[in-house]
Amino acid sequence: MHQYSYQTNIGKIFIAEENGQITNVSFKELFCDIKETPLIKQTYKELKEYIDGKRKTFDIPLFPAGTPFQIKVWQELQRIPYGETRTYKDIAKAIGNEKASRAVGKANNKNPIAIIIPCHRVIGTNGNLTGYAGGLGIKMELLNIEKSIV
Repeated sequence: MHQYSYQTNIGKIFIAEENGQITNVSFKELFCDIKETPLIKQTYKELKEYIDGKRKTFDIPLFPAGTPFQIKVWQELQRIPYGETRTYKDIAKAIGNEKASRAVGKANNKNPIAIIIPCHRVIGTNGNLTGYAGGLGIKMELLNIEKSIV
């Protein structure tokens, strides 16, 4: 596995790839070989375009490692349209388990590919922002980027 980090307008981002697929986009360093690969460089380019409000979707091969339940949740997160939000309960209903809101929250928390798998688009039932690996400030920035471009 290789990783490389970049300073962006929303803070430092670490990107990792293995076997030609992105495995991690994180706000914290991963402990693996530091090497900028063409795929990591392309991922950074697309993330920068997103942060600059010039991109709404990503064209990167992803491999988020997780349990079958987590993967199901992460797939559903990718169906949330740009500029929109969903609640944990909405996601639970969408995956066919209406009572799994807390489990959805835990899966959201374990999302290894931030931004591209848009866990920042999930909010509390009352409309409040809830936890985010990069901090609530970054979550708000990401949502504001999307609101200003929609």
